[in-house]
Amino acid sequence: MTTAIAKKFSETKKRNKAALVCYLTAGDPSLEATERIALAMARAGADIIEIGVPFSDPMADGPIIQRACERALSSGATLGGILQTVRKIKDSADVPLLLFGYCNPFYRYGTDKLAKDARAAGADGVLTVDLPPEEAGGFHSSLRQNGLDEVFLLSPNTNDGRIEAIAKMAGGFVYLVSVTGVTGSRPDMDYSGGGGLAGLVEKIREKTNLPVGVGFGISTPEQARKVAAFADAVIVGSAIMKMVEDGAEPGDIGGFVSALSAACERGREL
Repeated sequence: MTTAIAKKFSETKKRNKAALVCYLTAGDPSLEATERIALAMARAGADIIEIGVPFSDPMADGPIIQRACERALSSGATLGGILQTVRKIKDSADVPLLLFGYCNPFYRYGTDKLAKDARAAGADGVLTVDLPPEEAGGFHSSLRQNGLDEVFLLSPNTNDGRIEAIAKMAGGFVYLVSVTGVTGSRPDMDYSGGGGLAGLVEKIREKTNLPVGVGFGISTPEQARKVAAFADAVIVGSAIMKMVEDGAEPGDIGGFVSALSAACERGREL
């Protein structure tokens, strides 16, 4: 079965474009606002949207998304409510949605139940930040049975054997974390071959035919353009959530996403 995420990557490849993956922490400042912003991003050119499930200890995330999680939890966001929001987004926009979260909320909800309910709500995949492939067997089976892609993270320090193990289980795409550290804007990154980001992407491609997306630290159209030159997807999160934190309107966030989307079109001048 060809998943919605796979279809999207096939579409962007034909357009000579890197897919733009945009992240939102669900429930910040409210689930209603999350729905409005997600629809604005879809209209503006987001190819895939990550719906972040807030958690009290988001250890992979920097201060911007940490604060977003705190606000979302304070606003009363629950996994059940987030799935209802996923359904509302999918009812209005044909955009692949990826649940992005941590083991604790998913396991408390029940992994079998989450896989079924996520599929029923219209989600297309799940990324569990702190779930290693060695411990993902049961959840992985539930996701597969329900036609959901499971996306895994790779870091610059991931060795060849581990890349191969993850590639065997992964679906949709592989998410390369651009730096050793947490999420957040970074003015300087090494985009080169060899030990730089382009080299890491090529190393991963030797182990898998899945698309490779790059995230963590990308916050400007210029950075997006540089990553789009060698990666299959450009992933942006903290820069969007900073706009949410600052009270930006959905239309303003859509404008930023539009600029990022244009930067993902290879060969186009900014």
